[in-house]
Amino acid sequence: MDMRQLEIIKAIVETGSFTAAGEKLHVAQSAISRQVLLLEEELGEPVFYRIGRRVRITPAGDAILKLSNRVFQDVQDTLALINDQQESLKGTLRLVGGMTVCLYVFPAVLAELQRVNHQLDLKITAGSSDKCVDNLRSGIADLGLLTLPLEAPDLISVPVAKEELLLVMEPRHPLARQRKIYPSELEGQSFVLFERGSNTRRLLDDFFLKEGLEPQIVMETENVEIIKAMVRTALGVAIIPYQSVVTEVTNGQLCCNRIVGHQLTRETGWIYPKTSRLPRTVAEILKAFNRVQSRFQFSPGLSVQHGKLKGEPPLKT
Repeated sequence: MDMRQLEIIKAIVETGSFTAAGEKLHVAQSAISRQVLLLEEELGEPVFYRIGRRVRITPAGDAILKLSNRVFQDVQDTLALINDQQESLKGTLRLVGGMTVCLYVFPAVLAELQRVNHQLDLKITAGSSDKCVDNLRSGIADLGLLTLPLEAPDLISVPVAKEELLLVMEPRHPLARQRKIYPSELEGQSFVLFERGSNTRRLLDDFFLKEGLEPQIVMETENVEIIKAMVRTALGVAIIPYQSVVTEVTNGQLCCNRIVGHQLTRETGWIYPKTSRLPRTVAEILKAFNRVQSRFQFSPGLSVQHGKLKGEPPLKT
């Protein structure tokens, strides 16, 4: 059995006949028949059932076909790997993610990626989890950084971080003066929330449902900057990732607190379509993320002294 015979078997199955396979491979039909006969003699059983001018593959032939597919895929992967090792990344990498990720994570990661891949063009689209998944499935995007879990068995998820979500309010809000905030104290509060369709919103809806709360939603948006702006104007409170509010808490524009009995966290991961091997772009961006991950503040510090977190902005607990 050789590569040429495997190629012929694959062509016959794809075209449905010896003649059409010969036309596809640019060889005579007699040469196709001869190679199939030699393979059948080697195996000791038929590879195809002959039905007039058509053929149907036998169980033995099906096993050969599967072997053929694996072999040719391995060859393609090996050639791609060799090409990857010889060149830096080129072309366009199309990324999708939530607004928080696009604003606070992508800049550092992609700057690091381009530092060693100067010829790589980057395109970023922000949107809800559902929209990002649709873009990945349709081929509009190559890679996403999204909140997990995803109900998407056709996509591969690589978890990379856990972000804590905190209750955020402006400094004059009554809840800002409390050391502890219980879930029951959120009843009747006005909320500015992420819009429906995002995994973060689903996480918050689950929290409200578990606590029997019906939040008074005064505004919904996917843009975390708009959420913070609305909270600063006292339109309502919000529950957003700590990473997105570190600066405002540090300079006193906003206050944040955990909700007693809950440590709301969301897991974030890289998402990409299933392939036979890890795409080099994904491998490289994972490396870039690991090199800059220490710059991110996904959760307040855990060392508490006199009600404040050492080395971090004040956080009432």
